[in-house]
Amino acid sequence: MTDTTNKVTAGMSNPWTEANSVGKVRFMTVTAMLSALAFVLMFFDFSIPMLIPGFVKMDLSELPALIGTFALGPVCGVCVCLIKNLLHLTISSTGGIGELCNFLLGAAFVLPAGLIYQHKKTKKTAIIGGMVGAVVMGLVSFPANMFITYPVYEKLFFNGAVEPIVGMYQAILPSVTELWQCLWIFNAPFTLVKGLLSVIITMLIYKPLSPILHGRH
Repeated sequence: MTDTTNKVTAGMSNPWTEANSVGKVRFMTVTAMLSALAFVLMFFDFSIPMLIPGFVKMDLSELPALIGTFALGPVCGVCVCLIKNLLHLTISSTGGIGELCNFLLGAAFVLPAGLIYQHKKTKKTAIIGGMVGAVVMGLVSFPANMFITYPVYEKLFFNGAVEPIVGMYQAILPSVTELWQCLWIFNAPFTLVKGLLSVIITMLIYKPLSPILHGRH
């Protein structure tokens, strides 16, 4: 009787194992697709010279990461941020420091958004989570730029001098005299707006995309 039972059991599939396997495949597939889209969006950056120096670019490459965060959790969003920057390293002109900062800011954006949304999955919490994530990203941009990005840029492109960088900001607002002022007045709000744009677009397009991302189509 035991041998017969074992044979029957061995021939049966485990629905829980199969469901878990399908979930992993979908996670990897969706993450890869969103990472590729985020990488492509990095090329569609643009400057707003009247509001911020031209070397600071606006792009929406965090948009796929936020969509992945709401669909499959914050781990997916962080993975998208990481993979898109690893891909961008192959053509980087910043020695990798731009990609490192981009990853840190992206992770600071999607992690709070995803954790808040996971607590209660409603449109309201998605909006709140996205807004909190945008604020966190804006705040994190200050230390990330002050202590990581700009010190490296000074050495790579300006022979260790900060004055040329500050001068680009002074062309827009002459009253700024220190780098930290530039980062608080210009970069932090700029990064906040960048995050909020991703939140707005996500809210507009997430519902029709949700069935595809969750494997219901």
